[in-house]
Amino acid sequence: MFDFIRKHTKVTMALLFLLIVPSFVLLGLDGYNRSREKGVAVAKVDGKEIIQSEWDRAHQKEVDKLRASMPSLDAKLLDSPEARYATLERLVRDRVIAAAADKFRLVTSDQHLARELQQSPEIASLRRPDGTLDMERYRQLLSTQGMSPEMFEANVRTDLSNRQVLVGIGASGFSSGSVTDLALNAYFEKREIQFVRFNTADFASRLSPTEADLEQFYKANEKIFQAPEQASIEYVLLDLDAVKKSITINEADLRTYYEQNVQRLSGAEERRASHILIASPKTAPAADREKAKAKAEELLARVKKFPDSFADVATKNSQDSGSAANGGDLDFFARGAMVKPFEDAAFSMKKGDISGVVESEFGYHIIKLTDIKTPKQRSFEEMRPELVADLEKQQAQKKFSETAEAFTNGVYEQSDSLKPIADRLKLEIKSASNVLRVPPAGATGVQANPKFLNALFAPDAIEKKRNTEAIEIAPSQLVSGRIVQYQPAHTQPFADVKDIVRQRWLSQHGAEEARKDGIAKLAAWKAAPATATLLSAPVLVSREQTQKLPPQVIDAALRVDASALPAFAGVDLGAQGYAIVKVNKVVARDVPTEAAAKQERNQYTQWWTSAENLAYYNGLKTRFKAEILVAKPVPVTANAEENVTR
Repeated sequence: MFDFIRKHTKVTMALLFLLIVPSFVLLGLDGYNRSREKGVAVAKVDGKEIIQSEWDRAHQKEVDKLRASMPSLDAKLLDSPEARYATLERLVRDRVIAAAADKFRLVTSDQHLARELQQSPEIASLRRPDGTLDMERYRQLLSTQGMSPEMFEANVRTDLSNRQVLVGIGASGFSSGSVTDLALNAYFEKREIQFVRFNTADFASRLSPTEADLEQFYKANEKIFQAPEQASIEYVLLDLDAVKKSITINEADLRTYYEQNVQRLSGAEERRASHILIASPKTAPAADREKAKAKAEELLARVKKFPDSFADVATKNSQDSGSAANGGDLDFFARGAMVKPFEDAAFSMKKGDISGVVESEFGYHIIKLTDIKTPKQRSFEEMRPELVADLEKQQAQKKFSETAEAFTNGVYEQSDSLKPIADRLKLEIKSASNVLRVPPAGATGVQANPKFLNALFAPDAIEKKRNTEAIEIAPSQLVSGRIVQYQPAHTQPFADVKDIVRQRWLSQHGAEEARKDGIAKLAAWKAAPATATLLSAPVLVSREQTQKLPPQVIDAALRVDASALPAFAGVDLGAQGYAIVKVNKVVARDVPTEAAAKQERNQYTQWWTSAENLAYYNGLKTRFKAEILVAKPVPVTANAEENVTR
């Protein structure tokens, strides 16, 4: 076949042209890219899919926000299946609300958008002393988040439109006073009870299982004595630190960088000034402007004659409310902080000078320069460590994308070993043993990253011990790994887990015995209440006053029919045993103060409104056919965690 291809090259190329080109014409390059990037659908809203990569990006974004606000937060909590599923639920909710806003044609006006932006503390902090927005700092702030001002404002506009979907429900929620009081009185009602607990531990201490009992329990519950699958792995990590190791800074480049940036790195010159402002915006009538200018010239003549009176004249005459009380003092400022006419004048003066009348868009200023702060220019040798670090970081960031492409291709093209790519890029091959598919508590780094672990324990990676694809685990961090040795999940030998089997047997049978004894006594006491001698002294309980009793006991006591008291109720406490509650009487709640009652009614109205909001949202989910296509994770119990760790 290959001989034919070599001998008939032109024919082969023509055939390939006929086969491949029409597909590009029909689908286009974007079609190929989309088909490759589409990914697995994890949810649907209004006929549109949410794919795995969108879910991953949304979760990473939430994780980054949480880590930024709470650096000490356990990373395992952020990357748990429950946390990831919660992100998907929020993503679906956002899509449902967006679909409703679009369907209902809810839009945000320019005026509404402007008001919202003006109320933002982050944007307010970017305002200059004269009230104008520093657009350069505004762009820089947004660029750190990967957005332009246009993108940011479009996102805010969309968010405001989406808020309108539920705002009507929230604004109209109410509950009548009689219904509220009835519900609150029932909720805060007290009951006098007596109780007794049949604790698992007490009954377990009386039991003595035989070897045969333990072996039988072990065989019947082999799944809970399984050791999870685990692997010994190798992996290579590509990050900026790794790229920096391959960078050598040229001495000439270092000196050039110093000369170009010495002023910036040493710090900008700052000046301190006081001013007297006679306000007159450019939109004011010409007559008013002339009058304001004349007033400024009159004050200028006064302070020129008596320079030491500047602060007093500013306090009495300046129309800048922010500085007048301080004698016109504006504190230190660098270039870019003031409007240009003011800045040009201030930075052309000498210390102690008083300017002429300076016109700006706000009116007429008289400026007195009170101090100059000139930063000390640091020498090349003093700044060498900073210069090297800056240049290494800049060059590493530029080189990373190029290196990342080589890394991604390398781990794929030579998928049976990490050594070739490690040697080529001078990366360290790291190893780890006892790596689990589900990261244990306290795991950090790549061994705590679900995306990497899922790729590592994929069937192909397990069977053929191939490299995983290059996986982004954080910004500018790629990792690839491979399994060196794999041990599937297996039931641990009886001899190795005998002590655990005994504990589990005692716990289960102790709870059964406690429940059996409790149920028998409950029946006897209901038949003959006077024989209930094991009960505690009477105590008052409510949802606020639980007396440190288990929630099941409080719930059972409050559910007992109040029309047939005294009454007994049995409470199954699961692994903790059993309890019996005797409810003697109902005690009305304490009459709250007027302020407390008002607060409680408001709280109840909020609960009611939240319930209405949820019901409305659930209706929207049905209307727009919202569906999550992945199973909701089942919380891991304490016992299950014990088995995994063992």
